[in-house]
Amino acid sequence: MARRKLSHEGTLVLDCEGLSGFIGDHEPVVALVAEARKRGMEVVISALTLIEAVHHRTDRARLAWVLSGLRIVPIGDEEAKAASAMLISAGLHGHTYAIDAAVAEMALRQRRPVVMLTSDIDDMSKLCGDRVRLVAV
Repeated sequence: MARRKLSHEGTLVLDCEGLSGFIGDHEPVVALVAEARKRGMEVVISALTLIEAVHHRTDRARLAWVLSGLRIVPIGDEEAKAASAMLISAGLHGHTYAIDAAVAEMALRQRRPVVMLTSDIDDMSKLCGDRVRLVAV
């Protein structure tokens, strides 16, 4: 992955692949998170991202260390309703895109500018439009 410049301040959102890469000590992801922190950006994940990314082979010690430096954003009734409305607007179905919609909705509520590390550039661009800068992982 080519080195990408991040904004000063704002928020870095990790989707499932971003979090998995960070937990897995994937050098490009670790470097982007380090750069974001250096620039004063807060690094966040959705509570649903945690559920999606963790599996039986996840290194529990590494997971605990990674999570200690992130803010985990909960999803409640209002956020679920907003994510559902985003799905309808984007013409997507909740069965396939529910977690993406929840992550996108959460990203739109964060301190700007918002950058998201994601493997779902196409889907996230449908949900977030140009309000979130998407970086492929």
